Amino acid sequence: MALLLDGERQVVAANRAARDFFSIDASRLPGGLLEVTREGRLLEALRAGSPEAEFRLSHHKKIVQARLVPGPMPGDTLVFLVDVTEVRRLETVRREFVANLSHELKTPLTSLRLAAESLLGDPPAPTRERFAQRVVKEADHLAGIVANLRQLVEIEGGVMAVQNSRFDLNELIAETVERLGLDRPLQVQAPEHLQLTTDRVKLAQALSNLLDNAARFSPPGSPIEIRAVQDQGELRLTVRDHGPGISPEHWGRVFERFYKVDPARSRATTGSGLGLAITKHLVMGLGGRVWTEAAPEGGQVFGIALPSD
Repeated sequence: MALLLDGERQVVAANRAARDFFSIDASRLPGGLLEVTREGRLLEALRAGSPEAEFRLSHHKKIVQARLVPGPMPGDTLVFLVDVTEVRRLETVRREFVANLSHELKTPLTSLRLAAESLLGDPPAPTRERFAQRVVKEADHLAGIVANLRQLVEIEGGVMAVQNSRFDLNELIAETVERLGLDRPLQVQAPEHLQLTTDRVKLAQALSNLLDNAARFSPPGSPIEIRAVQDQGELRLTVRDHGPGISPEHWGRVFERFYKVDPARSRATTGSGLGLAITKHLVMGLGGRVWTEAAPEGGQVFGIALPSD
């Protein structure tokens, strides 16, 4: 984007990109910079006199890099603007990912080291066995994080192959619940003999991740509810827990890698922190969508919607 300003800081001309971005009517130029762009930060940058600056536009909610160079006539200034909003967002995502991954790895690594140091002291046989079991448990946890990361990279890289088949949804739900061995009562509400055509393995994994998440954040003994409905060309499969729920400001981010709604609560649970992110990408790969919302009677609902026959 480029703006040409005269010595009085009037916008004399603007290229197409700038006109589209700021909704500038070329027939109304020249005009005051603030009047034309509605951005006081641009005026502040001019007054500061720095040839380069980066700032957030208040009205357009974008982060831009500005470069000021002398114009073709004495006193003129050319203002070049580059929208770097997405670049800065990705940088933030990368920083958060590294920080969160470091946090996820720190706990099992610390536990592994403590157990190994305890074993070096040649403790009695029962204690030695307990520490050895801890080593195996934490090693499995680390292996799970690595496996999930690898799977997520493959999915995001477009490597995921979809193998569709036709199957009974209730059978899939029953097999998934049995394989997980959850210690929670299950309440399933789904039409009998509901047939679905999609990748059975990937849907089972997505459902398994939602059920595991519900079990980890629900009070002991509280039920987990599974509900399936067909509506407007979609199959909607939801999992509801009876936990404390999630504040709405977090709903848009809970499917991000390692995102923590409550870090203190997350430390008290096991898991790779990648289950919901994997679920999101699996379902998107199947042509569907995911969402979360509060249950009217309390708890949180996580949903999968897939195209229905």
